[in-house]
Amino acid sequence: MDNPLGLPGSPAATALLAELEARWSEPHRRYHTRAHLHAVLTAIDTLAAHADDLLAVRLAAWFHDAVYDGRPGHDEERSAQLAHTRLTACAYPAAAEVARLVRVTATHTHAPGDHNAAVLCDADLSILGAPPTTYDHYSHAIRQEYHHVPINLFKTGRTEVLTRLLTKDPLFHTPTAQSLWTEQATKNLTRELASLGT
Repeated sequence: MDNPLGLPGSPAATALLAELEARWSEPHRRYHTRAHLHAVLTAIDTLAAHADDLLAVRLAAWFHDAVYDGRPGHDEERSAQLAHTRLTACAYPAAAEVARLVRVTATHTHAPGDHNAAVLCDADLSILGAPPTTYDHYSHAIRQEYHHVPINLFKTGRTEVLTRLLTKDPLFHTPTAQSLWTEQATKNLTRELASLGT
């Protein structure tokens, strides 16, 4: 019987599910929580028709922030290594693909025609196109995760992130995501950028 990861039932798969659930429940997380994981998995379901390997994309979602210390690039690399090690132990044949997809989330940049990466990245960024109140909760939670960063430095870094997202063309790559989230994402990002006053 499969477990929620979509892997065939085995002691290794059961242990992996428990480990991932524990990681996503770590007390220092404010945005990168089980709620975020659930939202990404739900968005993947919405975009499922665009994926070449839906299971690999869903597993990449489970792993994409499995290691989260607030160190961009480093977290994704460690999460990718974890994915490859654990999925290999579960005898999952596409462990390398899952690890590759996790690494893509460091920049949300991928080659044209990389459908799996497009679905994962669009799902991970779907919060940008959320209703304003939901988006505001997200931006507040991000600040909480970086509470150790002085406010002036946080504003500078956040401004760079928002500006990069606003100039990313396209922001979303699948037609479904573009239709569902682009317009609201532009409004949300523009509004938050203006609120930073930098």
